[in-house]
Amino acid sequence: MITKDMLVGEVLAKHKELIHVFESKGFKGLDKEMILKQVGKFTVETLLKNKKLNVEVFVELLNESLDSNNIDITLQEREYVEGKTNIVGLLPCPVRIPLLEAFGQYEDVKEVNYDLRAASEGLDWLKDEVRGVEFEDGLADVYISAGFDLFFEEDLMKKFKDIGTFKDYTKIDYNTDFENDYMSLKDPSNEYSMLGVVPAVFMVNTKELGERPMPKTWSDILDPMYEGSISLPVSDFDLFNAILIHLYKEFGPEACVKLGKSLVQSMHPTQMIKSDKKNARVKPAISIMPYFFTRMALPGSVLKAVWPEDGAIISPIFMLTKASKAAEVEPIAKMFASKEVGEILSHKGLFPSVRSDIDNKLVNNKFKWIGWDYINNNDIGAILAECMDLFDKGMI
Repeated sequence: MITKDMLVGEVLAKHKELIHVFESKGFKGLDKEMILKQVGKFTVETLLKNKKLNVEVFVELLNESLDSNNIDITLQEREYVEGKTNIVGLLPCPVRIPLLEAFGQYEDVKEVNYDLRAASEGLDWLKDEVRGVEFEDGLADVYISAGFDLFFEEDLMKKFKDIGTFKDYTKIDYNTDFENDYMSLKDPSNEYSMLGVVPAVFMVNTKELGERPMPKTWSDILDPMYEGSISLPVSDFDLFNAILIHLYKEFGPEACVKLGKSLVQSMHPTQMIKSDKKNARVKPAISIMPYFFTRMALPGSVLKAVWPEDGAIISPIFMLTKASKAAEVEPIAKMFASKEVGEILSHKGLFPSVRSDIDNKLVNNKFKWIGWDYINNNDIGAILAECMDLFDKGMI
């Protein structure tokens, strides 16, 4: 059990595998002896307070990350075995380890090959693999990831979707938190499964905002008064793409240009949280980030989380399972769509679950979802490419 009073050096001496947790929150170089010697003499609490990060939340993340079940969470030395069921994709960083631990309890886990990487690695490696596949047999049996581009681009998964390669085996009732979009969250074609969502919200630095009004909606974000004042998760491709395509659909192409003009800098959410520090080089007035990271801000600070009144734009966490492999993939699909996994997503990651029996602990929080009609009637890959071009145009 890690506590806030423990020395950083003591923690990492016992649990070297936790270096990546510190790195994910901006503490670099702890694998270097000289840097660790300097930083290691501080307590976890002192280190976190110096960075103005929420101590309790970070300690919770450290404890969640401990390999208590002795399962392979790095995935670096797993040997691929021909003939086994293959599961690949990305898992949201804050819940990747607890999800893998839950997966490790699955009784048939030894009968599968899996490569479930941290979302921070990006999808390029997986897109390159899928792009070279011509026939269904060349695909993995299960895919999990957030976002739109891998699943709906013409030269990636859409060509397989069009020939009926996938089937939704989850058979879950959808949560009333999404009741306004109930019919659109569930794939009417019964091909794509949805496990949860990554909501995008605003983190406002009230000091940097000055006399300008607090933004309450996505249309507010596009107001010229915020030009050069907004930080965006550009490197978080799945969420950034979701933001672009939603604004494009609702407000037209010019919205992407306006968003580009608003950009002060691309920042990781942990950088956004620390941007209120005195020595921070960039201090955005508004940061758009995953809801999870808002809980890293200290109570009473100048940073205020704002859930958009017109709804948090969502990047869905999708799962694709082969229709031709029902016996092999249906148990796996139901495990990933289980209540246990839903609670991990919702309660540990603040990624609201779509399951009806999960309390996402939200009160009157709306969501924005582009809808299946829009997805099925448009070339999503082409639209995302256009959105990025328009965004780049606004940055010039």
